[in-house]
Amino acid sequence: MTAYNPPIQDMHFLLTEVLGFEHDELDSETVEAVLGEAAKLASEVLAPLNKVGDENGAKLDGDAVTTAPGFKDAYQQYCEGGWNAVPFDPEHGGQGLPWALAFPIQEMWQGANMSFGLCPLLNQGAIKAITAHGTDEQKEFYLAKLISGEWTGTMNLTEPQAGSDLGLLRSKAEKQDDGSYKISGQKIFITYGEHDFTDNIIHLVLARLPEAPEDVKGISLFVVPKVMEGGARNAVQCIGLEHKLGIHASPTCTMEFDGATGYLLGGENEGLKCMFTMMNNARLSVGLQGVAIAEASYQAARDFAQERVQGKSFSSGERVAIAEHADVQRMLMSMRAKTEAGRALTYDAAIALDQAMAGDAAAQAKVDLLTPLVKSWCTDMACDVTSTGIQVFGGMGFIEETGAAQYYRDARILPIYEGTNGIQASDLVFRKIIHDDGNAAEVYIDELEASVPDSNKGSFSSSLSALRDSTEGLLKLADDKNMDGASAVSVPYLNGFAIIAGGVLLARSAAVAEGKGDEIFYKDKIETAQFYIANILQHAKSWLEVSSQNK
Repeated sequence: MTAYNPPIQDMHFLLTEVLGFEHDELDSETVEAVLGEAAKLASEVLAPLNKVGDENGAKLDGDAVTTAPGFKDAYQQYCEGGWNAVPFDPEHGGQGLPWALAFPIQEMWQGANMSFGLCPLLNQGAIKAITAHGTDEQKEFYLAKLISGEWTGTMNLTEPQAGSDLGLLRSKAEKQDDGSYKISGQKIFITYGEHDFTDNIIHLVLARLPEAPEDVKGISLFVVPKVMEGGARNAVQCIGLEHKLGIHASPTCTMEFDGATGYLLGGENEGLKCMFTMMNNARLSVGLQGVAIAEASYQAARDFAQERVQGKSFSSGERVAIAEHADVQRMLMSMRAKTEAGRALTYDAAIALDQAMAGDAAAQAKVDLLTPLVKSWCTDMACDVTSTGIQVFGGMGFIEETGAAQYYRDARILPIYEGTNGIQASDLVFRKIIHDDGNAAEVYIDELEASVPDSNKGSFSSSLSALRDSTEGLLKLADDKNMDGASAVSVPYLNGFAIIAGGVLLARSAAVAEGKGDEIFYKDKIETAQFYIANILQHAKSWLEVSSQNK
């Protein structure tokens, strides 16, 4: 398998020169140094374990899970380097660094080894939920160990009969005299629900109290530790591991709660609100995973194409590497352009997230709008790019030895994770457009239009006009109470929106690269934007035309 090399220069350029990332304590040189240190762990420790994990997987013996060879040691190196603590509150041992820097760092873990990266990703959601909704005592007891990585956290939402429809969940919680709760029920698809990285795992579990209101209004969220404060084992165990298409080294567990002791997080029957604190954080991170695995697939395909000699040149008649063939160049450029557009969109959301956490209401509205775009488009893009990667390899891509197939298999979960992409489109259309009367969308479209470089305004004018028209069309459907019609066009609308947003950001990258000199990196930025505008942006109008007509 080709080595994964984190695209540090692209990450640094995008943050500091294109998106205008600024931080009082982080100058450009410091950002570059931090990225460089993270890249060492990603490329030298995690990436070599990616195929090892795929071939060996996680193993269940009784109720104990053993991770793939090398994974436990890699996790210790990851924690010892302080990487788990990067974006979290210094009050509890975090480094307090911005999410705009945490995102490229996390992209490296996911690009090097997505099965490994899933553990800290889920832990991150647990930290966010306890920080937002926990009591002072809960924060004091759990956060420091979760932030350091001494413990890990999980999200226990899904049940056999309740996937995305959480109103159907049956897990029960019964209040005890001491204020704790007894949690009973079964949860499925729990990422890193059991493993050997740490001695304790903190499960966040949705369950229903007796006499609770029906549907989602009657669910509550509980903290259920694997090991209790005194060292006794709680009544929760892994009873099965899923056999999956990909991410073999990430243990996907069936968890049994048999009167396990749990503690309410937030208020009774407020589980949905607490859950979305975890979910929204995870949705951006899953979109970032899409960018990461697309980058890894692109690198592998690019390197293979430069080495694989097949066919003859039209001009010289000599046999050449397939990278010399026009159609292979088209595929590689498509992979690169889509990946870089996704990265720009995701990092832009991360910068807005930092601003929102500082109290900027307009930035929060932007994050809310971008979250379904990032999660859906970047993960669908990852499946597209990794599939194209196999095509570049040809028959060598369809066999496992080259590693190209693993990227495709691993990527396929991403459009399903944290709410399927159809749910993301519904979230965008109903919660972020219609519920808001299109205000946040209008502001963001204005921002996009204003930031298009003068040299590209003609290329984007018709697409942006189509996006405005489609947005107005959605509001008209809502006025007409035609919610089925709005739902039917939600995915085409989201796809068109995201393609345009990614294209504008690439055009901005090219504008910054202009005049930087003859360095190949800057020439590539200009070439990538030109390819995207000529070959990919055009699809946005097609998607938006579908969203305007298919009602």
